[in-house]
Amino acid sequence: MVKTVVGEEAQLKALEETLSASASPAQVGLVVGKLSASSDRALAYSLIPTPPTDSGAPACSLLRAAPNPKAAKAASSDASSSLDFDVDWVAEHARQVSRMLLGGMTVIGIYIWASEASFKATSPAVLSQVLRAVSQVAPLYGTGVDERLLIHISYSPRRWACRICDMSSGRLRPCDFKYTKLLASLQTFRCTYNFEIRLPVVQAEPFKKVISKAISHLTKQVQNAKALIDGVLFLDDMDNTLEGPHNVEFLVPFKNNLPAEECSLEGVAGLLLFAGSVSALAYLGPKESIAEVISDLKLDIITSLRSRLDIILDEADDDSTTNNLENSLSQKATQVVFHELRVPYSFSFPRRILIPWLAGSYICDYLQQSETTEDAMERCKEVMSLEADMGNYSIVEPESASAATLGSFWDVVPGALSKAPSEPGLKEMNLGQNGSRKTHGSSFSILMAFVVLLIAVLVGCIITLSATLKT
Repeated sequence: MVKTVVGEEAQLKALEETLSASASPAQVGLVVGKLSASSDRALAYSLIPTPPTDSGAPACSLLRAAPNPKAAKAASSDASSSLDFDVDWVAEHARQVSRMLLGGMTVIGIYIWASEASFKATSPAVLSQVLRAVSQVAPLYGTGVDERLLIHISYSPRRWACRICDMSSGRLRPCDFKYTKLLASLQTFRCTYNFEIRLPVVQAEPFKKVISKAISHLTKQVQNAKALIDGVLFLDDMDNTLEGPHNVEFLVPFKNNLPAEECSLEGVAGLLLFAGSVSALAYLGPKESIAEVISDLKLDIITSLRSRLDIILDEADDDSTTNNLENSLSQKATQVVFHELRVPYSFSFPRRILIPWLAGSYICDYLQQSETTEDAMERCKEVMSLEADMGNYSIVEPESASAATLGSFWDVVPGALSKAPSEPGLKEMNLGQNGSRKTHGSSFSILMAFVVLLIAVLVGCIITLSATLKT
């Protein structure tokens, strides 16, 4: 249970000054930080304003109440105005911001810039609705935390107030708030995780289910992996006494799942080969354990792959950009009918890049093959309110694209050809360079049968001739 919110002093005060200069009557945005079940402190690294909607309307505005003719005196403008939110737009912003954050940083709530009177005139149910929408699109995977943060920045009078929302009940309760220097104390842990997964594909499985199944399989591998930190095996009681960035390697245990050739072949249409490398990064905050950052680093690997899948699905559903090359490739990938494939089908996932953000920390974005870092910068400016000046830091491109290939189950699995069933959907799909089907196995069987038959005929003839000569 969170009792205290600790905010990054430089970033939060800078935003307050910006809001004061804007003279905006109301604004909503996201709180980026860290919530942990093992701590009663919430860390707030930055506040990200939610941009205007596509039509130019603000995501938060004052809703004028209908005048009460029975009232003896007219209430003040603020007292009669509650806050109105575009909940879906705030949630969409949270989804996109969450996709750009690295391990150890998540969307943990919202902030509201409004007068004290407008905030009090707004129903707690409305505030809980916004927080619930944000929590649904930006879940705190693996934390066991069912709370979100609400920061109210009042300009009349000028004050900060924090509340914690219990997502199960929707109840808001106050908590303490204080400033400190958080970003300067962050430690960086990074790794490159190489993977290769082979999974059978069942007939009629949709694209999303096939790739999600591969990512779920990979999740189990990552969760069971042991970590080497700067070459030293991680133990639960390890203390963090080293400065500077740390390199992590994950040791994956021997696979204990059934090999592909021992799985049931019923309904199998082909084989998915999902391979590549993920550049992962996580931040260790003050008073956090090494175990937490290792967990965050593992989670960053998985959420990164999920984000790439979401990007492909989003682009495939975007009818307004179907003429774009990358979007057409995404559409082709999502529309593949696996049991109708006759040749292996391969497609690439977007690759991750790291973009300088605050005080030497980074955020990330994902590039399709035709995109450039300028495209990523434009998205970061819109979604993260990123300034153009990156100081002495530059964009880092640490990885190549991960790929998924759908190929013949019988050609990839050793010995599977001899066990191939004869259903129409389970045909051999591997083609030779000249386009003719490879039938080495069946040709060899026919040849052997012919040789055996010929030998039997010859032996029969010899026996018959020998019997005739004796008589």
